[in-house]
Amino acid sequence: MSSLYDWEQRKLSGVIEKLSGGASIKPTDYLEDGIRTVPKGAVNATGIADLSGSKFISKDFFEKNITSHVHTNNLVTSLRDLVPSAPNMGRIVRIEGVDEQFLMPQGVYKLELFEGMDEDFLISFSNSDKYRKIISAEKNGSTQVHIRNRELLNIDINLPTEHEQQKIGTFFKQLDNTIDLHQRKLDLLKRLKQAYLQKMFPRNGEKVPEVRFADFDEKWEQRNLGEIADRYDNLRVPITASERVSGETPYYGANGIQDYVEGYTHNGEFILIAEDGANDLKNYPVNFVNGKIWVNNHAHVLQSKVDEADNKFLVNAINNINIEPFLVGGGRAKLNANVMMKLEVIIPSKIEQQKIGIFFKQIDNTITLHQEKINALKSIKKTFLNKMII
Repeated sequence: MSSLYDWEQRKLSGVIEKLSGGASIKPTDYLEDGIRTVPKGAVNATGIADLSGSKFISKDFFEKNITSHVHTNNLVTSLRDLVPSAPNMGRIVRIEGVDEQFLMPQGVYKLELFEGMDEDFLISFSNSDKYRKIISAEKNGSTQVHIRNRELLNIDINLPTEHEQQKIGTFFKQLDNTIDLHQRKLDLLKRLKQAYLQKMFPRNGEKVPEVRFADFDEKWEQRNLGEIADRYDNLRVPITASERVSGETPYYGANGIQDYVEGYTHNGEFILIAEDGANDLKNYPVNFVNGKIWVNNHAHVLQSKVDEADNKFLVNAINNINIEPFLVGGGRAKLNANVMMKLEVIIPSKIEQQKIGIFFKQIDNTITLHQEKINALKSIKKTFLNKMII
């Protein structure tokens, strides 16, 4: 991949011929169906626009905002972000898929490049550490951060020959496609697991599930969580970041692993349920863990009673509960221990629990494997970006 030619420095204004902004869309302009919009969340680090959050506007509204039209294969970026750290602001993505027209909202921009500028190279440049640091330094605002058009266009970019641009761009495009493939497999597995959860656990008011393993036909029994599990919150120990000693033990908080430390607070199979500080109240954090762990005071620690329940089964039974109505507090919703232990779960015999638990554990292991592959590919991409984009 080496080149005999020196790279040339230009401003982005020298590679972006036209930057077209989005339309002002009021909440009342959105409809149930119609022309799709490009959501601000479409811009990400994959190089491919995520259109899953698209909303709809009328054909009439679309036609009145011609300058904000964008099509399949166009490049777009976002110069606004509601997250103060602005993790995706200024990244560039391509709209992919079947031929379709979209409308951009304010904050989203279409990029048209001068001849001789490779699109995939520019997408790769927008994900490089060098560029991300410039965006971070140039951003304005505190809650809704933004970067001005002229500030974006004034950023320096180093360019090799068009041929080398194409080589580099294609390399990262192929890497992005591989990451996207694994991400789609991961998303499919998660949907598959959710479908099995709905089929293999009884619906509200029912005593048997729709799908179950052969040779099991007894009705399931409703129990309080406190009847089938013990709580080990008394062993939890919070450690501030400055006091932690780096090690190999996962350090758990409300939303999962926060760090790795020396020592441990618990050893064995446990179920961790967020006490307070959960990031997602709809998909409440419930995790199965096995081995030595360190837990702070933001996650409850449960363990099935040996004669009553199986931990691998119970974590999925709890995941099937809508926990949000049982939370108290405002901004930092809390699941009190006494309320948690009274949560009702419906369980089969211990043997059937074990079969169900193993089944879902195998799915979880496959999900973890795909996530690890994605993380490894992203790490490889980051390394190459910093070595190949100067």
